[in-house]
Amino acid sequence: MPKQLTAAALQRIAGLEAFPQPSIISLQTPVVLMHGFGMGATFRRGGHLHEEAMYLRSRGIRAYAPNVAAYNTVEARSSMWLRRIAPILDETRSERIVIIAHSMGGLDARHLILHEGLHEVVDVLITVSTPHRGSSIANLVLEQPSVVRKWMMEMADWLGTHALEDATANALQAITQLTPAYLRNSFNPETPDHPDVDYWSFAGHAGKGTDITLDPVLRFLNAYLYEREGPNDGFVSVDSARWGTFCGTVDADHARQVGFQSKLGGANFDSNGFYATIAERLYDAGF
Repeated sequence: MPKQLTAAALQRIAGLEAFPQPSIISLQTPVVLMHGFGMGATFRRGGHLHEEAMYLRSRGIRAYAPNVAAYNTVEARSSMWLRRIAPILDETRSERIVIIAHSMGGLDARHLILHEGLHEVVDVLITVSTPHRGSSIANLVLEQPSVVRKWMMEMADWLGTHALEDATANALQAITQLTPAYLRNSFNPETPDHPDVDYWSFAGHAGKGTDITLDPVLRFLNAYLYEREGPNDGFVSVDSARWGTFCGTVDADHARQVGFQSKLGGANFDSNGFYATIAERLYDAGF
């Protein structure tokens, strides 16, 4: 018995396993992670989704998470995405890619697929908390007193222009494109799904109407959006995020979905594991 106890204790201390590395996810297709609007979760992190891309690489996936303009329109960001995606195809020597897009990145991807010919290389688009039907938070920003709104837009434009070498900014027009009215009356009618591409979606939820802990910073926005659109992740409602084949809800607020954990408390969320789960779903589907 003492020998058994000693062996068990040694194994716990050593932490040795036959295969300690995470299992490989053998996707045939490179994965491009496309980020959303803003810069709040990017500072000193390499970008919104850089860490998630590096984790996917540790699982054997050819994953990329480029950065484009944080505060610009779908059209301006899309031209940058095209410049980012071309070298990915060259480096991987692949003719096809999969896109996993968070938030506004999903609108960029839909635009690219239909209007910029990216249907020729994209097998499937997976959107995560993308405001396909807009967000009332955009209306809230635009309804602020003109002096406040002007200051907010000037600050965003300055940050967006200077944080990335080839970026430009137009925060006011970008936020206008995130309103429910714009998505309903302009973007969606002009950007239907392309028949050659599969569209999957996830929606985030936390805070009001759920038992998921919400970052305290997002409490006001969460409650404001809940009164207008129902359960949400602090920026995008579940109803707005549903698109194509709906794959379910993510138990995390908008920031935690990209791995940003504030120091103000709240439950942790394994964003790396979440994106790996998407990759496993893609592998099971034959990609």
